[in-house]
Amino acid sequence: MNTHVILQGFLVTAGLIMAIGAQNAHVLKMGLTRQHVLPTILVCALSDAFLIGLGVTGMGKVIEHFPVAVEVATWGGAAFLLWYGLRSLRSAFSAHALTPTDAPPMPLKQAIVLVLGFTYLNPHAYLDTIVLIGSIGGREHGLDRVGFWLGCIAASVSWFMLLGYGARWLAPLFAKPASWRVLDAMIGVGMGIIAISLLR
Repeated sequence: MNTHVILQGFLVTAGLIMAIGAQNAHVLKMGLTRQHVLPTILVCALSDAFLIGLGVTGMGKVIEHFPVAVEVATWGGAAFLLWYGLRSLRSAFSAHALTPTDAPPMPLKQAIVLVLGFTYLNPHAYLDTIVLIGSIGGREHGLDRVGFWLGCIAASVSWFMLLGYGARWLAPLFAKPASWRVLDAMIGVGMGIIAISLLR
């Protein structure tokens, strides 16, 4: 197994998943409120491993032959992101501002459903993992293909651990309600932009 291929998988994946997006914003918020951080990270990392695994085994080419399925996923993902964006904007402009200490408890089931939605209802996730990363890893053979995939998984786990558990370092900043208003507003606007970009 070539170490260079493992590093390539790590760097390619890190470069794509570190971009600000719906999933990352959700992981950050869960980390700031310190609710179900580990389950959220596990869902994200395992989903990346699954989707990238599909990509490196050639599923990206199969998906390209089903444009109707891609269109349905696009509309569904846009609707989900718009709903969450509006919810975040409502929170940003509500009379009561959230702080980490008074964050309403979220049931584990709801937390899992939300992160699954951000992962599997976002067509960008399929483009990044199955099509883009998969097309690069799919050029490798044998153990090198496995090594590329393992490098991808290492990047995913490292990033989501840093994002989820590193969020507590931002706790002093978000001790102020105004900071939460800004975060919620940014998340709301960001979700709206992503949703509109999907529809366009």
